[in-house]
Amino acid sequence: MKTWFVTGTSTGFGRLWAEAALERGDQVVATARRPEALSDLVDRFGTSVLALRLDVTDRAGVVDAVRHAVERFGRLDVVVNNAGYGHFGMVEELGEAELRAQLETNFFGAVWVTQAVLPVLRAQNSGHLLQVTSEGGVRAYPGIGAYHASKWALEGLTESLWQELAVVSPGVRVTCVEPGPYATDWLSRGARSSAPVSAYNAVREQASAFDAGDASATQPALLELVDSDDPPHRVFFGRSLQDVEALYAERLRTWRRWQPRALRAFGA
Repeated sequence: MKTWFVTGTSTGFGRLWAEAALERGDQVVATARRPEALSDLVDRFGTSVLALRLDVTDRAGVVDAVRHAVERFGRLDVVVNNAGYGHFGMVEELGEAELRAQLETNFFGAVWVTQAVLPVLRAQNSGHLLQVTSEGGVRAYPGIGAYHASKWALEGLTESLWQELAVVSPGVRVTCVEPGPYATDWLSRGARSSAPVSAYNAVREQASAFDAGDASATQPALLELVDSDDPPHRVFFGRSLQDVEALYAERLRTWRRWQPRALRAFGA
């Protein structure tokens, strides 16, 4: 039996993954800004669920929620940093408050949860921290630059983290879970938009339609990930790999083509 701590469990991936854990007999600390949205989980699974109110931007509240979780269940085995939303707007359209709010939730909220659970995981020298960064943490599309900024920041922070933990607590595993497009309510649930600048209408008109996957198909994949004895640092969920491979191949070609200039800039 594993004990999970999952943020953003009212809907979407957080809800699906919490249900998958509970249905196989695990215990889940389910958090959401509106805990009443979790009442059905408590009704179905009883004392296996601890439903907590949590806004991840409230750092003190995060610390208190983690303390409460450990007091109830004694340990944490899987921590899922899932809470977040998408902000739509071209880079020129982004207001300062809009950009800061996106980072406060998607990046800083994940940092506060990470920092709160690390002492618990280090003391156990075990546990698995899952940062839900999306394919948007390694590539980018026009019109959601703020979202990408938050996810790329979390990917970079996490790459440092797993190198640090490899020295001080090698039993703690860390994985960036990078889902592609899925049929969740991500667009309707909390998505925000900037006031449009008409110069970018042509960009909006060229926006690509996504082939969205069945979100429930991620449930067995996530359980396999947390049960693995050798989980990866990064894993895609969905059909992102082919497109990302092409992007990285182009980056490598560019770096190699400009390497002679890079070395001259170094003095070689």
